[in-house]
Amino acid sequence: MDFRTLNKLAEVYGNIFSLRVGSEKMIVVSGYKAVKEALITQIDSFVERPIVPLFHKVYEGIGLAASNGYVWRTHRKFAGFHLRMFGEGKKSLEHNIQQETVYLCDALKAENGPFNPMTILTGAVSNTVACLVFGQRFEYHDEYYQRILRLDNECIKLMGSPRAQLYNVCPRLLEYLPGPHQTFFSNYKIIKDFLRGEISKHKEDWDSSNPRDFIDNYLSEMEKKKSDPEAGFNIEGLVISCLDMIEAGTETTATTLRWGLLFMIKYPEIQKKVQEEIDRAIGQSRQPCLADRVIMPYTDAVIHEVQRLGDVVPLGLPKKSAKDTTLGGYFIPKGTAVLTNLSLVMHDPNEWETPDTFNPGHFLDENGQFRKREAFLPFSAGKRACLGEQLARQVIFLFFTSLLQQFTVSKCPGEEPSLEGEIWFTYAPAPYRLCVSTR
Repeated sequence: MDFRTLNKLAEVYGNIFSLRVGSEKMIVVSGYKAVKEALITQIDSFVERPIVPLFHKVYEGIGLAASNGYVWRTHRKFAGFHLRMFGEGKKSLEHNIQQETVYLCDALKAENGPFNPMTILTGAVSNTVACLVFGQRFEYHDEYYQRILRLDNECIKLMGSPRAQLYNVCPRLLEYLPGPHQTFFSNYKIIKDFLRGEISKHKEDWDSSNPRDFIDNYLSEMEKKKSDPEAGFNIEGLVISCLDMIEAGTETTATTLRWGLLFMIKYPEIQKKVQEEIDRAIGQSRQPCLADRVIMPYTDAVIHEVQRLGDVVPLGLPKKSAKDTTLGGYFIPKGTAVLTNLSLVMHDPNEWETPDTFNPGHFLDENGQFRKREAFLPFSAGKRACLGEQLARQVIFLFFTSLLQQFTVSKCPGEEPSLEGEIWFTYAPAPYRLCVSTR
């Protein structure tokens, strides 16, 4: 669904309106106040996922993102614990991200002349998630893994195409007809087979007393929950949970970084100020670390503005009312699909001084110190907020800072990349090339 069309409809019909998708009614909620009421004030009202046929055929209503009820609660709690255990607890996550920045910067140094950064960034970001899920990273020239990433990337693109979304309107008819939805399903079959292969390898040398990664921990949880099949901890649940982790942790973060580099080549004066702060706070003799963020308010503000204006997940994931409720004075029956238009939160003229302009000042106070903004919701909010928010924030900060510490990025001679993005499931920059020079 095109968020720009929904933005125009909101101008006409207000911040809460309904539309028909096939035979189903969907409520669209826009603007900070209305979205806050839906996701935060009424935190238990919109916690379920509706069945979206295109997604349901792949995710089967299980795993982390598409499940509901008891399965969702047990899986979200389990994944949250895993992220904390391998993240903040052991500091291993920060070390893995820092190590990946070394490989990333080496890959950029090897580029001669103009290049599109998409493949390298996607490979680097996916490795930070691969370390969590599989306990290993993959080389950027590992053709098999790169093919998996390309297939997944194609699926993300297809999710936003009108022809693929037509499957949601009449799935029974289109099930047997050719079209982009068939490519979507066949790609995911290959990706899921890859995940089953990785799980099989883990089962061969699995040691419950020494878990290496998410898969090992999930296998242990399967043993613990044998007497509780309703919790859904089984091999298929593991396959979908791995898919959730990889998709949530790769595409959105890599796209954010692509927006970040694009904004830097479009606004070289802002890039220069970021580099001056990096030189003051970190210098050139050591790697950036997460502790640096608090002493780098301008860089932090620039990253937040990249996320705000980049608008990577403009509509979030659809939700469903868990009970009869009232929103903005409108009665919404239980089971109604709800779409929160995060794009109009991040561009709400009542919340942002210059909503359509790249302006790091949105996140700086009068003393140049970083300030939080309530209407900054790139990861959504409430109980269905992005589980990997902390991981994404860490990867974006360390990658972005490391890249600008070592390189200056610039437009290629004779090329003028566009700031008009492309609508996939995410909102992504149109393909562009850049040039890098070592600082």
